[in-house]
Amino acid sequence: MATRNKLQKFAEILQLPNVYENFDPRNPELIGKGGLPVERKGQWAQAHFGNNNPITLELACGRGEYTVDLARQYANRNFIGVDIKGARIWKGANIAMEEGLSNAAFLRTRIEIIATFFAPGEIDEIWITFPDPFLKKGKENRRLTAARYLKQYRRILKPGGLVHLKTDSRELYNWTQESFAKQPAVEVLYHDHDIYSKPLAVPELSTETYYEKLHKGLGKTITYTQFQFGPPEVKIIGGKGVPGFDL
Repeated sequence: MATRNKLQKFAEILQLPNVYENFDPRNPELIGKGGLPVERKGQWAQAHFGNNNPITLELACGRGEYTVDLARQYANRNFIGVDIKGARIWKGANIAMEEGLSNAAFLRTRIEIIATFFAPGEIDEIWITFPDPFLKKGKENRRLTAARYLKQYRRILKPGGLVHLKTDSRELYNWTQESFAKQPAVEVLYHDHDIYSKPLAVPELSTETYYEKLHKGLGKTITYTQFQFGPPEVKIIGGKGVPGFDL
């Protein structure tokens, strides 16, 4: 029954005008409504949303609670939820359609190739909400704050664009702080190991996902990290100064 439901959701997603999918990470093609190829790189605001409003990505969006709720709160901003699980995206995409949230869209793809689908500087802000912390030894490279992912974020963010990590994994939170302390290209602007023990640092933190509510009920604290990428360093190559990055 579960498999049948998933297959049905996959079929329904193909008919939704607010969902785009990439079926092969080796091929940058995007598929839109009706299973037709579409081009959106560098064109998201105009081609999909029909405006020039800033774009926020929610990475590891799951059911899209953050994408949908932020779209409700900020009508003058555009939001795109990104996840590899189509059956999860189905939920948020349908809610957005039912509520007429034209500023919410979804992209089904692998996050390690996210820069394939956006032009440099096309994204204003990124939220990483309750990602898999990959706590097993040797899996650190799969964490969404690992260098391989940061390189992707840096390419698509506008200069000074913010990245937010909200997680109930103290291990991921601590590892992220330790990693960033060794990474000159990353500037941590704010971090908190228990956001609900004091007034919220930013209003967007008030949105709670299904898993956040579940884990809060089990006594887990919620952590938050806000960071951005610093300006490019200038390195001397062949007697000439050229931009260089640690990431």
